[in-house]
Amino acid sequence: MLKHIAWKDVELEQLNPLLDRQMISGDKIMLARVLLKKGSVVPEHSHENEQVTYILDGALKFWIDGKEIVVRTGEVLCIPAHMPHKPEAVEDTVDLYVFYPPRQDWLNKTDGYLRGASTTHK
Repeated sequence: MLKHIAWKDVELEQLNPLLDRQMISGDKIMLARVLLKKGSVVPEHSHENEQVTYILDGALKFWIDGKEIVVRTGEVLCIPAHMPHKPEAVEDTVDLYVFYPPRQDWLNKTDGYLRGASTTHK
């Protein structure tokens, strides 16, 4: 289905005090705009989806594949399916996540690891 959407018209979902998100999904791909306040930590997790993270502003530190990788404004990180990872916002950050296929747990709102106390401020 053809879609033409402005971010200002997409629902801004507050998952916890440090993490907001907007999502646009097609049949086979999903784009999410994620806003993280400095100190927001997403617990380690993995998923069947390939993920591309593009930092529009700020920086995220990822613990992934035995390494710490800081991804900054203008940089991209490609995460293979099923690879455990944990990001932390080292600055207030706006990023775009692209998932293939779309994240069903996000669409169904069964993504408890992102909600409430599971994402903490250091």
